[in-house]
Amino acid sequence: MEAYKTWVRRNKDYVHSLESLANGLTWLLPERFSTSEIGPEAVTAILGILTAINEHIIDTAPNERHAVSADPSSFPYGLCISALKDLETLVEVVAEQYYGDKKWNFIAVTEAIKLIVRLALFRNSGYKMLLHGGETPNVEENSDNTSSQHRIGGFLKPGGHHEPGWLEKNHGQNPWDLEGRALSALSRFGGSARMISNPVWMLRIQQQHAIMEPPTSIIKRSTLSMLLSEKGVNGALFVLGEVLFITRPLIYVLFIRRYGIRSWIPWFLSLAMDFIGIGFLSKSGRGGREQQFHLSASEKDEVKRRKLLWALYLMREPFFSKYTRQKLESTESLLEPVPLIGTLTAKIVELVIGAQTRYTYMSGS
Repeated sequence: MEAYKTWVRRNKDYVHSLESLANGLTWLLPERFSTSEIGPEAVTAILGILTAINEHIIDTAPNERHAVSADPSSFPYGLCISALKDLETLVEVVAEQYYGDKKWNFIAVTEAIKLIVRLALFRNSGYKMLLHGGETPNVEENSDNTSSQHRIGGFLKPGGHHEPGWLEKNHGQNPWDLEGRALSALSRFGGSARMISNPVWMLRIQQQHAIMEPPTSIIKRSTLSMLLSEKGVNGALFVLGEVLFITRPLIYVLFIRRYGIRSWIPWFLSLAMDFIGIGFLSKSGRGGREQQFHLSASEKDEVKRRKLLWALYLMREPFFSKYTRQKLESTESLLEPVPLIGTLTAKIVELVIGAQTRYTYMSGS
């Protein structure tokens, strides 16, 4: 296994190219969207799981340059969620072939497992926003949090190094003033004293350890009580928005199981949960400066991605049968006489209609 990990990490570009080619070819497999054909979906699921494993191997590669690295003992939540998403499609196809409409029971179980894993990730990450449903680790820190980790009361923590101009920036003194010269002399004296007290061989060992072992930063994870006490109402809104995003797929499946895929109730309920969840996240970024949530760049991109996922409601029943499918078929009929373009359009429409029959392709979860 270690040999395979080493090979993947050394040839990650080649691995990515092979994965992209293989995943693209699966869309051309015969009977891809046939209810009686399980083989193509099994191939797709296996390729998806292998891709997730390779990505996990690459992401967990040891890097001496980075101070913050993934905890090797931590549970691989992202890998687990990716594997569950790939298996869910295969579960849906097998359940549909052998159990018909009772497939929603199996899909509900799969969504429930994903919900448990995501809630555990949300809690263990210190209640950070889930990126791509938890498949991507959210390790980016805000500038305020990063600066506070290196300073205590405006001074560097023990072991820190002062950059040029630190004296003037932090004490407001010109180094050529009398007081500035005094502070500078004290600083140089302290540095000289440390050099004298530490033998040369010990300094060399410390330098070797500093190069070979990257510094570890202790990041205290927020608990729910800490988040609510520090952020107040904005913290509660943020948590509620994330919980709605996490629980929406399971609730959507349970209502489909209760009312049927052709009912508007699951469709409107799911859309309402998405709207309310995004509204809570947007509201949490407003208010007082101390209790305001400052989203990182990756978290802002995640909010945009979730809004783009709303386009999938055009592909979900019953909206698809009543409106979207008619538009697709009329476009296909319009372009059918055009050479090459008509054939390509017919193939695209066939793939879109086939993909729409799979819940897992249009769930956005």
